[in-house]
Amino acid sequence: MRIAVGLEYAGTAYAGWQRQDGQMSVQAEVERALSQVADHPVLTRCAGRTDAGVHATGQVIHFDTPAVRPARGWLLGANRHLPPDISLHWITAVADGFHARYAAMTRSYRYLILNSPVRSALWAGRACTWHTPLDERRMHAAVQALVGRHDFSSFRAAECQSHSTIRVLDAIQVTRQGPLVILDVTANAFLHHMVRNIVGAAIAVGEGSRSVGWIADLLQARDRTQAGITAPAAGLYFCHVRYPAGAGLPERASPGQSAIMGALTPPAGE
Repeated sequence: MRIAVGLEYAGTAYAGWQRQDGQMSVQAEVERALSQVADHPVLTRCAGRTDAGVHATGQVIHFDTPAVRPARGWLLGANRHLPPDISLHWITAVADGFHARYAAMTRSYRYLILNSPVRSALWAGRACTWHTPLDERRMHAAVQALVGRHDFSSFRAAECQSHSTIRVLDAIQVTRQGPLVILDVTANAFLHHMVRNIVGAAIAVGEGSRSVGWIADLLQARDRTQAGITAPAAGLYFCHVRYPAGAGLPERASPGQSAIMGALTPPAGE
């Protein structure tokens, strides 16, 4: 039987999603918990591998098992064995041909910037703090050059192992809610550090050190060395994966996804 799972996690304490020798990973924790319920070793595949310190509110994984358990048994049993910063929020049987990664049509990320002259204890590890005032309208205008099918070499990490730098970016927007500047982006897939590098370039435009047209120039340059900083991992959330309508996955959001993607209210005192 093939089973798909939706989960959320705070990535602060982990070296990323992927299992790594000698380091804490989200994958290792999830597989350990599911193995306890299945009574056999469980291997998972995910929709998108998140880096160290990156969070997820809408990660999707799948695994195969001969064990027969009710969905509620899988869900509550696995959550009982997980640390507080990882939580499964739905689980369902799927067709044998379903694959969490290869069946995905688009992936969506959200990046949070706390644009404040002072740091916040409550947002520590949950948002990037940027002290210089940012103009979100300039940022939004600049990143529209990225929409469409492009070579994103200028926004690719040096250690990226992808065979192609071509990606199709469906939508990107920058908005503000109080002190939070929010970047939302959806694409068919992303290169290593692509979102964080886009955010770094957008910040340079937002604080006025680069022109609105600079991001379009970067895209055409196809040269990472001409781009800006890589924004910190703390502000990045893997929020949603879209699959074909017949995949049979639930659409309900996790509590964390509702908070991050819904009516996001800054913590008291900000």
